[in-house]
Amino acid sequence: MTASRDELGRRGEDAAAAYLRGLGYRILGRRERVLRGDIDIVALDGRTVVFVEVRTRSDTSHGHPAETVGFAKQRRLAVLVHAYVRRHRLENESVRIDVVAVTFDAAGKPVVEQHQNAFDDPG
Repeated sequence: MTASRDELGRRGEDAAAAYLRGLGYRILGRRERVLRGDIDIVALDGRTVVFVEVRTRSDTSHGHPAETVGFAKQRRLAVLVHAYVRRHRLENESVRIDVVAVTFDAAGKPVVEQHQNAFDDPG
């Protein structure tokens, strides 16, 4: 049975969070609601606040999940990050935006790739 899109997304976010924890990141929040959008994961990498966009696909037959973060998504994510930073008074903190791409192999095991500083702030 094929997983629903929401279920696949949740599995991808769970895999991304586990991967980041394995690298020593501290997860501060998941699905953080800001304005009219969500930031998938907010984490702490040392002293840097990292905003993570998780992109999940069941496989790469229709392209790599990281390729789905186009300019419009980048702009929207930058707006959400700026709002989060203001709300939590993090203006003096080091921040970055990462993209974590998750696909699943034939056995259903997640394959996770992190792209640090995935794009310059287009905002």
